Amino acid sequence: MTPSDQQNHMFPSLPQTEGVSRLTIANWAVIGIFIILLFSFVAQARDFLMPVTLAFLLFFVFVPFRRAMERWRVGATVTAALVSLGLIVMLVGIGGLVSGPISRLIEDAPQIGSRLEMRLDEIRSNFEGIERAAKKIDELTGGGQPKENGEDAAEPTSPNPDLVGTVTGKVTSIPSPGTPQPPDQHIQVEVNSPPSSTTLSSVLNLGPAFVGQIIFTLFLLFFMIASGDLLYLKIVQSFDTMREKRAAYLALREIEDRLGSYLGAITLINACLGFAIGLGMWAWGMPSPVLFGLVGFLLNFIPYLGSVFGIIIAFVVGVFVFDDLFTPFMVALTYLGLTAIEGQLITPYFVSRKLQLNTVVVFLTVALWAWLWSVLGMIVAVPLLVVLRVLADHIPGLEKLGNFLAGETPPALEDEDEEEARDLVAAAEETEDMPEAAAATRHLS
Repeated sequence: MTPSDQQNHMFPSLPQTEGVSRLTIANWAVIGIFIILLFSFVAQARDFLMPVTLAFLLFFVFVPFRRAMERWRVGATVTAALVSLGLIVMLVGIGGLVSGPISRLIEDAPQIGSRLEMRLDEIRSNFEGIERAAKKIDELTGGGQPKENGEDAAEPTSPNPDLVGTVTGKVTSIPSPGTPQPPDQHIQVEVNSPPSSTTLSSVLNLGPAFVGQIIFTLFLLFFMIASGDLLYLKIVQSFDTMREKRAAYLALREIEDRLGSYLGAITLINACLGFAIGLGMWAWGMPSPVLFGLVGFLLNFIPYLGSVFGIIIAFVVGVFVFDDLFTPFMVALTYLGLTAIEGQLITPYFVSRKLQLNTVVVFLTVALWAWLWSVLGMIVAVPLLVVLRVLADHIPGLEKLGNFLAGETPPALEDEDEEEARDLVAAAEETEDMPEAAAATRHLS
């Protein structure tokens, strides 16, 4: 290949001096370090940032309600008190609904444990034939040592996890070789088992921290709503020109409009879905259908992964409740059918196209916030993504980011354009006229 051909196949480069190139690399290095430190800060300060983020999202949701109450001559402080008390009543009501099923689960924990052990033994016995066949194949292929005289070699026994601990003892005398040991000699062994840490104790330990975060969120939300338009006013006043002030105010109004529309529609849809899931579980004879409905309502706030978790929970509980495998499979299929109808038909119909987001970006965002903030991170991931898209649409220079986050289907090329592009690419491959193909591509785009 001649040097001229190599130049035609190379990406164009801008003339840069050595100092400018080093400065660009240094800037990217600083940006990378800043991103790493930012993620580390968000992960470490989760106990403070989670209630703050949740309070800000709820503030944007309830701002239209505060304005409506002001038109009825109700003060912002009274509205903030009504919102806070309403949220408290809702949390207490949810707690009252789930307290009965959870208490029954705690009381029936021994029976559930024995039932679980029996089902595990049955499942393990079903796979014994497969394990023996795999072991025989391993021996025939040379992967294992053959047994001598047809006797099975003694396999080391795995220690019982319930008996693992620290073994301490003291030997008072060591008999000399050949000396018969007295029959009454005993060795005392003391087993110090480590303190047990159950799932229930872990949940109880997390209870005070969880309640404290809820109280902090409600107090912050009360002060933000009671302040009226003070937060909006301070944000708008931080800009210099009137054009920037107007753009900032419009961005804030669009954030509250889109967040209110999204969370309002999703909450109503999830409530109907939870009711349908509870009815479905009751029809199949599943235990605690109210708890299943509430779990379905909460998990559906997590896009994609929430329905998967719900299906797995329904199937696993069905396996240990019913004696056959057909009924648990139908229970999981019922859960899948209800979530599929909601996700493919109901939500796209009632949620505005302006709120539709890129599916890949939504999945990656949910996974990222799950890694940072666990379950609450998965719940607030999509509302934060909605806020980011609104800001990208209003901030100059971030229009491409907003277009990337959008979920609208891009317009397809027309048939004539596709044929013209195919002919140009074929001609470019024959004549190696790449500049013409690049120009045609730019023209079509």
